[in-house]
Amino acid sequence: MTAPGADDLLNRLAALPAARALLDAVGDADGVYLVGGAVRDLLRGEAPVDFDLVADRDVAGLIAELNGSDAARARVHDRFGTATLALDSGRFDLARARRERYAHPGALPDVEPAAIDEDLRRRDFTVNALALGLGGTARGELLAVPGALDDLGTGTLRVLHDASFRDDPTRLLRLARYAARLDFAPDERTAALAREAIGDGALATVSGARLGAELRLLAAEANPHGALAELHRLGLDEALIPGLAPPDRAVLARALELLPDDGDRIALVLAAAALHVDSAQLARSLEALAFAAAPRDAILAAVSHAPALAAQLSATQRSSEIAEAAAAAPAELVALAGALGDAGGRAAQLWLEELRHVRLEISGDDLVAAGVTPGPAIGAGLRAALSARLDGRASGRDEQLAEALRVARA
Repeated sequence: MTAPGADDLLNRLAALPAARALLDAVGDADGVYLVGGAVRDLLRGEAPVDFDLVADRDVAGLIAELNGSDAARARVHDRFGTATLALDSGRFDLARARRERYAHPGALPDVEPAAIDEDLRRRDFTVNALALGLGGTARGELLAVPGALDDLGTGTLRVLHDASFRDDPTRLLRLARYAARLDFAPDERTAALAREAIGDGALATVSGARLGAELRLLAAEANPHGALAELHRLGLDEALIPGLAPPDRAVLARALELLPDDGDRIALVLAAAALHVDSAQLARSLEALAFAAAPRDAILAAVSHAPALAAQLSATQRSSEIAEAAAAAPAELVALAGALGDAGGRAAQLWLEELRHVRLEISGDDLVAAGVTPGPAIGAGLRAALSARLDGRASGRDEQLAEALRVARA
C-alpha cells in the first residue's frame, strides 16, 4: 500500500466530528500521536470507531500544556502515564509511549517510558503498529513498523516477533477477531506460531478473566459468526469452552434480528455457539472465564431451554399461549428459541415486540376491594384477565375485572 500524503490523512481524520475537536485541542502541542486501529482504518478509507492516543513525551507536561487551552480538559490517572482527554465531542484515552517486558509467558507486562517507534514495535500485529502525528512538528507524520503498509495492502496479519503469542496469549483471540473484522489472513509464519502456542497450552498461562474479556470482545464484533469461525479454525473455541463451535449462520442471524434493544447481544451470540455444550461444563467454563452473573445466567438459560421453548412456541395458536410459554424467559432465550423454531420465529417476535409489554388496567387491590380473600385466587384471577386481554376478549378495565373475578371466585 502506498501511504497517502499527510494532508490527505489529516483531512480524512478532520472529517470525523469527534476528531475535528481533537485536532483543535492538540493544536501545536508536540509529541501527540493517534495510534493503532484508528490509523489503520483511516488508511483503508474507513471511519475509526476508537481513538487511542500516545504521547512521545512526559504526559504530565503535555497535560499541563493542553489544559492551558479552553478546548480541552485533561487529567493524569497513574504513575504509568495514562490520562484522559475530555472534549465536548467525547473522551480520549492518552498513554505515554512505552516499552514492555514480560517476566514470564502470559504475565502482565512491566512497562517503562520509551520512544514512539519502540512503542509501535511492542504491538500485536504489523497492521496495528501505526501512528499519525496530530500536532506540532510531527503533525501529519505517518510512522509504521517495517512491512506494515505492505501487510495492510495485502490483507495480512503478521506478528512483530516470534514470542508474541507466548508473551501475551490473548493475542490469539485478537488474531481471530481481526481476521473476521478486516477479512485479513495470517501469514504462514504467524499461523504456525499460533498453532504452536495453542498446542503448548499458552492459554493456561493467562487468567480466565483476561480470556473471558477477549471472548466477549470477539462476540461483540459486527460479524460474530465470522469471528467464531476464525476462533474454530485456530482451535481456540475448544480450548476456551469444550464443545463451543460456530453456530448455524442463519440461526444466529435470525436470533440477532429478534433480540430487542434491552437484550444482551454478546450473551446471545455465545449461547448460539454453545448450544451443544454440556450445561454443567458450560457453567464451569463461564465461571472460569469470570463471566458476571447476569450474562452467565442468560447464556445458561438459553442453552438449556431454547430447543424446548422453540417447540412450545411453534405449537402456539393464541397470544395467551405464547405468553404462557415465554413469560418467565429472558429475551436472549426467546430470541434463540424463535430462531430455532418454525415460521421464522413468529411467536417469539410477537412476544418480544408486543405481548411482553401488555399490562392489565387492574391489580390485586381491585379484586380485594371486590371481596376476594387475599391468597392464590388473586393470582389466578389476574392471570386469567391477562390471558383474556392478550386474546382480545378483555380490552377494557371492566372486562378485565369481570374475567378476574369470575376465575378468582370459582
